[in-house]
Amino acid sequence: MNGESTYTGLGETIGTALRRSAGTRPRRWLLAITLVVGLLAAVGLSMTLPPADRTFATIIEPVQSLMSVTVPFLGVLLAGDLWKAPGTARPLPSLLAATLLAAAVGVFGLVVCALALAVASSGSAADPWLNAGTVTAGSVLVQIVGQLVGTGLGLLVRSPVIACLATLAPMGLWWVLGAVDFLRPAQAFTPYATLRNLLSGHMNPLTWTQWVAVLLIWGVGLNVLGAARLRRSQQPTPRAEYA
Repeated sequence: MNGESTYTGLGETIGTALRRSAGTRPRRWLLAITLVVGLLAAVGLSMTLPPADRTFATIIEPVQSLMSVTVPFLGVLLAGDLWKAPGTARPLPSLLAATLLAAAVGVFGLVVCALALAVASSGSAADPWLNAGTVTAGSVLVQIVGQLVGTGLGLLVRSPVIACLATLAPMGLWWVLGAVDFLRPAQAFTPYATLRNLLSGHMNPLTWTQWVAVLLIWGVGLNVLGAARLRRSQQPTPRAEYA
């Protein structure tokens, strides 16, 4: 990786942080795999779904869900660079760059799903674009929240491998909460629950409130804790004074 790609100092900009996100061959492969998975899923669903069930929402939910598995890995790596930065590194450019990257992935998913639906040879449902506005917004928001979970864990956990594995924990938590009757209402405050709501296109004031809560807990909260831990680690250790 060249010096421009690894720079994470006080003068770093969003642009340099974006270049870091694809600054190594493994990162470019990870981004490419994410996009190719979304493309193949969109094409496959447009070909295999029964015409009566073929809508923008039914195609886009699995596509964005699949891409949201690996998107947080990019956030982990981008935030993890800050642990190796000399001196004091500012997390904000990396967080903003990660957010922009996630939004771009979400838009890519929207485009390939729309094209796949438009060119489907055997037709589609009676109203294939039902709730398209909500689903469009939801696609971008889903990837942003997932990415912020990744950056938060990348700031909290120094090992990129462990942090990447930890990004799967919200899905596991959703499953565990659903398996226990009295804990099931808490499922609504996990990222996967809001993903399903947003990509279904059926949002109401309650589900929007739940999404805001998830953003604050999993997106903002993890990154605030991670930034605080990074800041403490970068403070010089006071030397012991001897009489």
